Amino acid sequence: MKMSKPVPAARLIVFDGSGRVLILRRAETVYAPGWWCLPGGKVRYGETVEQAAARELREETSLDCSSLKFLFYQDSLPLEPGGMHCIDFYFECAASGRVAIGRESMDWAWVDLSDADRYPLTFRNDMALARCRQSRK
Repeated sequence: MKMSKPVPAARLIVFDGSGRVLILRRAETVYAPGWWCLPGGKVRYGETVEQAAARELREETSLDCSSLKFLFYQDSLPLEPGGMHCIDFYFECAASGRVAIGRESMDWAWVDLSDADRYPLTFRNDMALARCRQSRK
């Protein structure tokens, strides 16, 4: 699928009570099957980035977002000509409920920020978690 415009996306860095971050393992989908990522996805026409973040968290994990704190944005330029160009808006999020993954994922894990690089992360989420780790020092 050839893309001609950047796609806005909301990404969530969700911490549990022990300071671990929630990551999801993608199911056999079009984008990055089998790779790990942060919860999140594309902003729909007519919704705010904050609304998209809360919606994506609920759809992908069944968790309810109780607060959002904007952290930073990241330009994810296409890796190949015509590839997807995302502008990712990262939020730290407090969440409640129990994790129950949606159809886009096949697994989930709570990981320490220092161990996140042990997982093959997609969508440049590794760079985002490194930035988050650096800011928490």
